[in-house]
Amino acid sequence: MAQMMLREAIVQTLHEEMARDENVVVLGEDVVGGMGTPGGPEAIGGIWSTSTGLWGKFGDRVIDTPISESAIVGAAAGLALSGKRPVAEIMFADFIGVCLDQIWNQLAKFRYMFGGKTVCPAVIRMAYGAGLNAGPQHSQSAYSLLTAIPGIKVVMPTTPADAKGLLTSAIRGDDPVIFMEHKALYGVRGEVPEGDHLLPFGHARLVRAGEHATIVTCGFMVSFCEQAADMLAQEGIACDVIDLRTTSPIDEEAILDSVEATGRLVVVDESPPRCSLAADVAAMVCNKAFASLKAPPELVTPPHSPVPFARELERAYLPQPSVIADAVRKTLAYR
Repeated sequence: MAQMMLREAIVQTLHEEMARDENVVVLGEDVVGGMGTPGGPEAIGGIWSTSTGLWGKFGDRVIDTPISESAIVGAAAGLALSGKRPVAEIMFADFIGVCLDQIWNQLAKFRYMFGGKTVCPAVIRMAYGAGLNAGPQHSQSAYSLLTAIPGIKVVMPTTPADAKGLLTSAIRGDDPVIFMEHKALYGVRGEVPEGDHLLPFGHARLVRAGEHATIVTCGFMVSFCEQAADMLAQEGIACDVIDLRTTSPIDEEAILDSVEATGRLVVVDESPPRCSLAADVAAMVCNKAFASLKAPPELVTPPHSPVPFARELERAYLPQPSVIADAVRKTLAYR
């Protein structure tokens, strides 16, 4: 298998899917990647370098748009209803608010409102997350907000291989998908299968196995949880670490099976704590596996505040591996 960065896995997938199906269309701000700059078209490959080479190969199927997230998502919805398979890019998930009506009231509802007589195969890619000192309007994690919307699927890859497998499934599927890419993961390297590689939604990844506690997480926090598990392993504490991969649908079976085996749950979530993914997972476990719990679930999240700009404050905002390890120790010490 080839070694590549997560951003390269996304580019490769877009190339493969656009070559495979002429109905796949890419649109967004600067997706041509350099129009109007000294280097000309494709000098940049998009601000995240996730659309490099597409315009030169596929021409007018790669569409630079005005700076209007609402128009981008609205165009994607119309394209999907007319038989295309649009992949729209929103540079920063923070701007989801201005196109929320298109997602919440349109994309998510088409299949239901028309009695299943139409489908809406639109993929909305967006970059999210803190850790790069990008400020409070460019660092938020909106996946809990989006996961709460029925009718859309929410996908969060953490490895290059998962990025390819999940994006391929998203593009070939018939439902609207929010595909969330953490900015700090674009440079992560890993092996990526060649050729067709599809991963089903709703199937979590067991990152590591252990009998003492279950750590459930997603996105950028997966690597922090692995670091915490490494710390705990030095003390003889072994943890299941579960990467959800998709938050809607969510793999309840993987979570419940693990908690029933370990009896202890720690949920690590980069989104704000109120009405969060962490609260949702903890409530589900309390409701369906209460008798298995040997300690109250621990929720490790940022504080209920905007993401700080100052580097030291941003570091304090994000759940750190030492804090995650302390949460596991707390569940083990509970009597």
